[in-house]
Amino acid sequence: MTPVTPQRIVAGLDLAAKVRLLSGANRFVVEGVADHGLDPLAVADGPHGLRHQEAGGDHLAIASSVPSTCFPTAAALGSSWDRGLLEAVGAAIGAEAASLGVGVVLGPGLNIKRHPAGGRCFEYLSEDPHVSGHLAAAMVRGIQSQGVGACLKHYAVNNHEAHRLVVDAVVDERTLRELYLTGFEIAVRESDPWTVMCSYNRINGTYASEHDHLLQDILRDTWGFSGLVMTDWGAMNDRVAGVRAGLDLEMPGSRGAFDAEVLAAVADGSLSEAAVDRCATRVVELVSRARRDRPSVDHDAHHRLARRAAAAGTVLLTNDGTLPLARAGKLALIGAFAERPRYQGAGSSQVTPTRLDRLIDLLGGDESVSDGGLTVGYAPGYDARTGATDATLLADALNVAADADVVVFHGGLPAPAESEGFDRTTLDLPDGQITIIEALAAQGTPVVVVLANGGVVHLPFADRVAAVVECWLGGQAGA
Repeated sequence: MTPVTPQRIVAGLDLAAKVRLLSGANRFVVEGVADHGLDPLAVADGPHGLRHQEAGGDHLAIASSVPSTCFPTAAALGSSWDRGLLEAVGAAIGAEAASLGVGVVLGPGLNIKRHPAGGRCFEYLSEDPHVSGHLAAAMVRGIQSQGVGACLKHYAVNNHEAHRLVVDAVVDERTLRELYLTGFEIAVRESDPWTVMCSYNRINGTYASEHDHLLQDILRDTWGFSGLVMTDWGAMNDRVAGVRAGLDLEMPGSRGAFDAEVLAAVADGSLSEAAVDRCATRVVELVSRARRDRPSVDHDAHHRLARRAAAAGTVLLTNDGTLPLARAGKLALIGAFAERPRYQGAGSSQVTPTRLDRLIDLLGGDESVSDGGLTVGYAPGYDARTGATDATLLADALNVAADADVVVFHGGLPAPAESEGFDRTTLDLPDGQITIIEALAAQGTPVVVVLANGGVVHLPFADRVAAVVECWLGGQAGA
């Protein structure tokens, strides 16, 4: 009996049905082929944990998303330089995706962090294409080891958020190949991802979603990519040009709004039906290869893995010997992030965590690591949402720190300061936090500054504090 291959399935469909496959069924579902027992396939963000909504939901909502392990963001994972660790994190994310019936994880992100104020730097691995490519490949291998597809994004030259829907990234071929595409090439060749997501922007005048040189000449013909290319959500510019260039899937679904354009182009000969067939076949291949069972997962084990990953991605920037801290004595814990953690970025990658550790609990509460020999005083010092302080907050912080043996200040960038969708206007920490740090340092007690941020920040106080620890956005176990 002849096996029913994706090619045979597509060959048996009429043109309208084939064109219908080239656009999502809804915001996070790929069309299936019911007559062949292929149910629609769910996809979900994201790069450091699943943002899956069982009943659909809007693009950026997180309140309705199913709790999933929130692993450290790419900025932290990239700082680990640990391929084995990223493969383990990928496997955990893939396992959770399978448990939720998700067939493709929309990540990892590996664009080059070319712009230090880029609003989405937290979601990308590195400024270096070698590091980005090898770590992304490791995460892809981990995700796909669970029978779930990964999606490399955002292809290509998507380096800042401002005007991302229309900006034209003008770059010569050598720089394009050696800097912006090298990471993608490494990941494609090393890990064979099931899917790649094209970016919103233009590259040298042509939108990524219809860029034949990027999608066909480089990605498929040179690197040998055989999987599916989808758009970022809303990144389709010209459906006909996209299909012609090898863009397989428009996401999210547009309810057939542009199907007529593709049908008309085939009718008038400006688009070959063979091009439609190629794209439709890759959609069917994707829908048919993902696992459909829902295995159980150990969220406690994943939380422990998230903790290990957060530790591995933490960077000690400076230390005069104050660290490691003693487990006894008097410690002043200053900073609202200790009680309201900043642990992930904002935008489409936001995760509803399965649990959330807080530094205030781990240092001074029932879960304390001090073995009872440490006395901890706490003051928020600043507003967690804005980073601003006032006379009362500052006085309380200085009072708590006055007789301490050491001060731990937990600060960084408040959530509204960096997100998908816009770029930062400054590399500075909030003025209120700088005021507190300088005032604490002036008291003479050793001050350890612990940072939570997704992108680079200025540290004008670095030579006046005892230690600076860069924790990035460390996920639900970052504390």
